[in-house]
Amino acid sequence: MRLLSRVVVIANLISLYACFSGYSVVNPQTLDRKTPVPNIPTVGGSKMPVFLAALPKSTSNRELLAESWDSYRQRFIQGDGRVIDYEASDRSTSEGQAYAMLRSVLIDDPETFALTLKWSENNLLRQQHGKPTDSLWAWKWGQKQDGNWGIIDSNFASDGDIDAITALIFASRRWNRPEYMELAKIKLQDLWKFSTILGAGGKRYLLPGPASAFAPNGTTVYLNPSYLAPYAFRIFAQIDPAHDWLSLVDTSYQVLENSAQLSIVNLPSDWVILDINTGQFQTAPDSSFLQSLYSFDAYRVWWRLSLDAAWFDSPQARRYLQKSTQHLQTFWSQQSRLPARIDLQGKALVDYEATSQYAMFYAAMRLVKPTLAQEVLVKKLLPQYKQGIWGDHSAYYTQNLAWLGLLPPDSVPTQLIKPN
Repeated sequence: MRLLSRVVVIANLISLYACFSGYSVVNPQTLDRKTPVPNIPTVGGSKMPVFLAALPKSTSNRELLAESWDSYRQRFIQGDGRVIDYEASDRSTSEGQAYAMLRSVLIDDPETFALTLKWSENNLLRQQHGKPTDSLWAWKWGQKQDGNWGIIDSNFASDGDIDAITALIFASRRWNRPEYMELAKIKLQDLWKFSTILGAGGKRYLLPGPASAFAPNGTTVYLNPSYLAPYAFRIFAQIDPAHDWLSLVDTSYQVLENSAQLSIVNLPSDWVILDINTGQFQTAPDSSFLQSLYSFDAYRVWWRLSLDAAWFDSPQARRYLQKSTQHLQTFWSQQSRLPARIDLQGKALVDYEATSQYAMFYAAMRLVKPTLAQEVLVKKLLPQYKQGIWGDHSAYYTQNLAWLGLLPPDSVPTQLIKPN
């Protein structure tokens, strides 16, 4: 039990970066910072025309996407490339750095990409006795108890590394930078080694982080469905034939489809538990810090699968999005709103809403029910947007999910996804 308690605490720490980052939508008393923390210079001035030109003229919400990226980089990214989460003691996370890299390459901003990558490589590499242990990034960096700044938790969070590696591959292809591809290949070796595990029948599963935290024994594995990125695994297979990344596509859909059955309305959960010997899923105990409910982590499932459907025409992605969004579609049709947290029986747990959820839901509905997507855009997303910011001026998590959810997948150059 002591080991289990320790595992749950470690895993909870890793899960908090997503949930806490989205907290501004639930706390009306959050400080409304109209400018970044004083004395922290951010990246250069406005480049709105450059970013606008990077998006095809047919891109939906083109000016909004260009303006919001321009605003984000000036508000949330230091001049040295550190992305700041103002709502969490001005910390930085591997997730935040990866989002900045991914957004940079998608809107053709090589300068910001290089800065955020350099800061991450200089500050987040996991070390032991002063030497790097691997090429993955520690998930949390900030002010320590002694007042110094540095790595606070050296565990890695695999979703951050997945998004960073995807961004590196895209950047190499977009800007003809082979060194980015080489770094991506190095990181893929460690991601496979440290963040995947074999289960029954030789099936390989993606772990949310180190096996010591998420696979504490030979049977129990803690999984986060929102970390699963089938489109990324397909892209990884293009450049790393030494590892069977496509097997992770298969187990990703197995996890998504089977764990959704824990919910009587087929919603994904923030966290689930898998017995890798039997393939059976179960919810986390009520006493656990990890929660099996539909909330801030689970939103990202809609976005990740919408990319697999759009970029790789995945029938599994489309089926999942059709089936598992039914409860949300019904809720929307009845009330024109979605609660931010829903239990596995489909009951709203809170009265407040989350802009981050609407953006991820919009990404799914754009594919499976465009008329509903337009309603969400007009009623919930555009009204929250003002002068480059969605909602609270310090809401780092909301800004990223809103932007990623609104960016049309077909605005991304095909050669980044499927090179000739």
